[in-house]
Amino acid sequence: MNIVISNQTGIPIYEQIKEQIKISILTGELSENAPLPSLRQLARDLQVSLVTTARAYSELELEGFVQTMPGKGVYVKKINDAFVRNKYLKEAEAALTTAVQRGKLAGLSVNDLHEMLDTIERTIK
Repeated sequence: MNIVISNQTGIPIYEQIKEQIKISILTGELSENAPLPSLRQLARDLQVSLVTTARAYSELELEGFVQTMPGKGVYVKKINDAFVRNKYLKEAEAALTTAVQRGKLAGLSVNDLHEMLDTIERTIK
């Protein structure tokens, strides 16, 4: 697992760490029961504070991606595919709601928004 952090993005470092670990789990790079580096080791490797890595791991645990085993470390949990799908559906709905609201403010029609969405979808493939 390779984590790259940037101070230039405006995204908090703990969030960058969390998202990159989450992607590694969802893509299968980190499999079920795989150990994560200790908080101290990850903080040392990334040259960030222990509080930063602790927050990233804590949020990953709250979101159901990892579990802490006292005295043993942090491990990847079995991913519930339905849970992950539902989470991303809610995020997509929220993003689309925001896009429609801003599109209306910009005077775009529903057809304009559909065309924009089709164009974006073609570029992501």
